Amino acid sequence: MWRDPDFRRLWAGQTASQLGEHTTLVALPLLAVLAFDASAGRLGLFLAVAQAPVLLLSLPAGAWVDRWRARTVMVFTDAARAVVLGLAAVAGLLGALGLPALFVVAFTVGALSVLFDVAYQASLVRMVRHDQLVQGNSALEGSRSAAQIGAPALGGALVSTLPAPAAVAFGALFFAVSFASLRRIRRTEAVTGRGPALPEREAAPFEDGSALPERAATAHPPRPTGFRHRVGEGLRFVAANPWLRAVCVASAAFQLSFAATMTVYLLFLPRELQLTGAAIGLALAATGPGALLGSVLAARLPRRLGHGPVLVAAAALGNGALLGVPALHGSSTGTLAALLGANVVFGTFSQLVNVTVMSVRQAVTPDGMQGRAAATITFVGMGCTPLGSLLGGLLAEEWGLRGGLLAAAAGMMLSPVVMAVSPLARLGRTLPAPSDGGPPAT
Repeated sequence: MWRDPDFRRLWAGQTASQLGEHTTLVALPLLAVLAFDASAGRLGLFLAVAQAPVLLLSLPAGAWVDRWRARTVMVFTDAARAVVLGLAAVAGLLGALGLPALFVVAFTVGALSVLFDVAYQASLVRMVRHDQLVQGNSALEGSRSAAQIGAPALGGALVSTLPAPAAVAFGALFFAVSFASLRRIRRTEAVTGRGPALPEREAAPFEDGSALPERAATAHPPRPTGFRHRVGEGLRFVAANPWLRAVCVASAAFQLSFAATMTVYLLFLPRELQLTGAAIGLALAATGPGALLGSVLAARLPRRLGHGPVLVAAAALGNGALLGVPALHGSSTGTLAALLGANVVFGTFSQLVNVTVMSVRQAVTPDGMQGRAAATITFVGMGCTPLGSLLGGLLAEEWGLRGGLLAAAAGMMLSPVVMAVSPLARLGRTLPAPSDGGPPAT
């Protein structure tokens, strides 16, 4: 897999894109809090606006990606995000980057990120063999972990030490680097939703001559269908598959509570613990080394212990790590060390869950349904984040930062409970094969 130059270009481009995305995800809300003195309610609204594209665009993005080449989508979205953030930096230099403009930037970048995220997940399936999915996901998620290591600290430091335009411009730079890498991918993709296409074995062979997957036989045959029908196919496919249904419910429970947690968390750290922007960035960056470790574990543990037991245990341990954060007081070295430890644990086991869930989803989904299945799960799960952000702002205003954070973090424990009582918990060491209708309901 690593001998394939196109996979290396995908990996490098995705790494740069994740650096840009994670830098922007930290820099924009911190700008709202530190530079524009956003209240709890306004920060919740800001985060909800930034996350709204997930709810609005996930399903259309899945249908589009299944009809377009993933490389085209990724290259376009990287270029567009670089331009949007570049224009925002110019607006800042001209004194026009106020909080309303920041809302517009956050929404636009979020919309483009939805398209990119669906496309890069579909691109991996079109690039590697079925038996390489776990390793491929581990590599890509490892790059996301590397971004999580440096990007939050970088975002916090940029907001604390540089003018707002400079903080925004760094995100544009990373997206430009990703654009340059991804546009060099040369492999021809077989897009099953756009009329006749060669089987993947012919359309996209590895340079060493090894065969591309058996999965080509499971792709949906090309047929002219309307946009709404294609979206409906994705919804019906996920609804008919008990594994994917469980992923949707668990993801929704987690994302709703996690969005609420992060809204209160971003207020709790500077206002309750009195941490600086750089210290906040360092605390958030601690999830990165943990996520890197989680990516390594994801390539080994599910095949040794079973995918189901790993999912349930990792979700419980990772989400439970944040329950102790509301008990912290002050800005001492001990407090910062405790935050770092909690975030390392959370990053490790959350990443283990992410990689394992993605591998399960990709394994049970035919190639022609990959984009729509990913988008449907994103729609159900990440679509809850705007509501979660608003809920977090409400909890902080009604119960205070400490009480609101405890309530939001406790809600994250619903996700492992859902997994434990679902068919996901019974998955063994071997991933199931793709199926048009999914396994029989249990």
